[in-house]
Amino acid sequence: MKIGKFSLGVGDRFEHEGEAQLRAIQRATAEGVEITPVWNKSNREHNIVHSEPSGTRKAADQAVAVLGWDKPYFVDADHINFSNVDRFIGVSDFFTLDVAAWIGKPSSEEKIAAFKQSCKALGSEVKIPGIEEPIVITGALLDEVAAKYLTAIEEAAKIYRHIEAVKGAGNFVTEVSMDEVEAPQTPVDMFFILKMIADQQIPAQTIAPKFTGRFNKGVDYVGDAEQFAKEFEEDVLVIDYAVKHFGLPENLKLSVHSGSDKFTIYPIMADIIKKYDKGIHVKTAGTTWLEEVIGLAVAGGEALQAAKDIYIGALARKEELCAPYADVIDIDNNQLPSADEVRSWSAQKYADTLRHIPGHPDYNPNFRQLIHVGYKVAAEMGERYTGLLKENREIVGACVEENIYERHLKRLFDL
Repeated sequence: MKIGKFSLGVGDRFEHEGEAQLRAIQRATAEGVEITPVWNKSNREHNIVHSEPSGTRKAADQAVAVLGWDKPYFVDADHINFSNVDRFIGVSDFFTLDVAAWIGKPSSEEKIAAFKQSCKALGSEVKIPGIEEPIVITGALLDEVAAKYLTAIEEAAKIYRHIEAVKGAGNFVTEVSMDEVEAPQTPVDMFFILKMIADQQIPAQTIAPKFTGRFNKGVDYVGDAEQFAKEFEEDVLVIDYAVKHFGLPENLKLSVHSGSDKFTIYPIMADIIKKYDKGIHVKTAGTTWLEEVIGLAVAGGEALQAAKDIYIGALARKEELCAPYADVIDIDNNQLPSADEVRSWSAQKYADTLRHIPGHPDYNPNFRQLIHVGYKVAAEMGERYTGLLKENREIVGACVEENIYERHLKRLFDL
């Protein structure tokens, strides 16, 4: 089972927007860019909204059936670890093995020694075509990368073997993820991470490193775009080398995570993957939930009131809701409108404040980030929220489709 050259993570907190998401991908396909949809929803999201992975599978299958999609698609066990993989194993065919928590945990002296011995075949330096500086291999460097990553990749292998024992080799796509950490992995780190993955015989088809900069939920990339471009390009070149020399799957590609809007760096990514004719996997999952709230606001009436109540509830519980996402949000409390202000807003004002249109005078990234982490409030509304999604299905769906196609796919694939 192989993932396509281009793939898009289109998760859905409440499992109502599968058709809208797929329509956006169909539009890209009509423009000549074939993108594989990957529906993803993490264990944390399932716990917060009280759903099960079987619901994600059902929603994906239904969207595919209704719209007559006859190309591959996947359901991702998103950011899983050994403790929760069994919850997903029966209904998923894409597994994001999240081993970020294992970075820096010590491995045994014997395993470190074996890794260092295996690196002797690399010689004293490795020259990656396209990268000016060679990787100079020293004992100190090998000690450093082993201390950081060896245990994490051993854990990835443990999870992979468990899935393989149940589903069989070749019957699922494997991604190794270590992006939810503070410190980025350098291209040199990537080189040794990929060697470790190959040594463990994990047939990874995508890998999600942490890049320089902040990928805050729902808002644009914050950081040095030139540094990101350098890292991204060198990672692409390192992957190409690793595929040729370590025996990794030939379709191995970079995966860029988080529910952020990567508007600033999409053109950079587009240029580099085009330059080297490489694939990419991008996750935009969380922004679908934001578009649902925008759609409800646009619909007006009770739907607008529900959108306001979501913000007001999230504002009152800000610390609780932000805590699980502390590393991927950056909210200025002074820029958050008060509950009374929001109560007085028109449908247009609410939508313009939440919708991510760079340069729009009403757009407020702080408001947007709080709504992003506030889906627990909507989940607690139960039938009130999901009933409004059904009542306003066309308006909400149009917002979801427009967001994925116009703001993400067009920027990433230069459509």
